[in-house]
Amino acid sequence: MKIIGITGGVASGKSTVARMLENLGAAVLDADWAGHEALRLPHVEAAAKKRWGEKVIGPDGRIDRPSLARVVFAPGKQGHTERIYLEQLTHPEIARLLQLQADAIEQAGDVKVVVLDAPLLLEAGWKDVCEKIVFVEAPWNARLARALARGWNKGDFTAREDAQESLQRKRENADVIIDNSASPERTQAQVERFWASLVR
Repeated sequence: MKIIGITGGVASGKSTVARMLENLGAAVLDADWAGHEALRLPHVEAAAKKRWGEKVIGPDGRIDRPSLARVVFAPGKQGHTERIYLEQLTHPEIARLLQLQADAIEQAGDVKVVVLDAPLLLEAGWKDVCEKIVFVEAPWNARLARALARGWNKGDFTAREDAQESLQRKRENADVIIDNSASPERTQAQVERFWASLVR
């Protein structure tokens, strides 16, 4: 079973490329889903509440992700310190949940390619489990526009971009570049060529 990692800048279209590969026959390991689930684990909730108090807890008593984001993406050294703490707390759990997904897919036995859609693919050290790394490329202004359409502001976009590995390093670690700066049809054509190279 081949594992393909997808990386790229914030709002570059990583999930779009993952969905295109899924439509062609791949299975997708969703790190964003795993991240949500990790934050709902009792020991993670308890640790978050102990460190940050009620300001990161929503009315339902669970971790409120926008409130937590304000803490871990705060500018300067403090935000960096809190983000490192959160990653150390959640990354092992995210990896465990992704492994459970991968095991279930492998046991089903009918999928040859699995896509790991993980924003922090390099930062979390998951590159080594991937046979190929795909870098999804899009210009800054297009990515910002997509982020604003999600309801973010420019500060949210910049904070998340600054918190990740540089685009240059992500690009350097990639085996394949998908240019997602033009039409969906052009992106689809590139994805189909890549898919053909995987399954031939």
